[in-house]
Amino acid sequence: MDLLQIIVLALVQGITEFLPISSSAHLILVPVLTGWPEQGLAFDVAVHLGSLAAVVFYFRRDLNQMAVNWVLSFSRLELEAEGRLAWAVVFATIPAGLAGLFLDDIVELYLRAPLVIAAATVVFGLLLWYADRRRDNTRSEGELGWRDVVFVGFAQVLALIPGTSRSGITITAGLMAGLSRQAAARFSFLLSIPIILAAGGLKSVELAQEAERVDWRAFGIGTLLSGVFAYACIHYFLRLVERVGMFPFVIYRLLLGALLFYLIGADMIPAGLD
Repeated sequence: MDLLQIIVLALVQGITEFLPISSSAHLILVPVLTGWPEQGLAFDVAVHLGSLAAVVFYFRRDLNQMAVNWVLSFSRLELEAEGRLAWAVVFATIPAGLAGLFLDDIVELYLRAPLVIAAATVVFGLLLWYADRRRDNTRSEGELGWRDVVFVGFAQVLALIPGTSRSGITITAGLMAGLSRQAAARFSFLLSIPIILAAGGLKSVELAQEAERVDWRAFGIGTLLSGVFAYACIHYFLRLVERVGMFPFVIYRLLLGALLFYLIGADMIPAGLD
């Protein structure tokens, strides 16, 4: 991998991990538009590690308070707000974790097709637009009830469909549960930590079992740049989301989906799997 490829892929994967715009769609487009070869499993591990480091560092104070109150919750009858939020992250992660464990082979076999990704990019973009139109979204993530947590948790299962966008569907569910835009985004980002950790762990195991030679230069640069881009994405998205809303991302998803459908129709991308 040359330096330009490392920078572009780290930028694409670092940003699309957290914006509601579908990383799967972008990972299809990059090699089509650039002619670059597959980046390899080691680089996937690197950018996951960078994204994880970014979100943990950004929310380090929140995570510290959540961890302390979560431990204390075992000896208290009444939960503090941070303890409730910690439990909310735990319970909302369980459905996606179980679904990923038992349905991953089905997804690999039937759903990782460009046509599915293009359709999901459009459909779930429209669903995000619908959720963002609500006018009573004023609750914080600390005010989530258990029904809301379950709702967001099962919505996250839909992220197994490539093109859905994990952050996109969890933000959509959060908005439908009455969270403010910033609260929905914050809860989505907190939910990403166990999911990225699990995905990165599985990829690391796969990497250890393969004979693939690791390009440590690409690995190090990819981790660093992915972390920097992901941190900047989180920071500016949370600052701007209340002002700009989700509509710009909806428009982007619709245009991206249209481009994918065009490339599939022009046979530049195969509609199905090889």
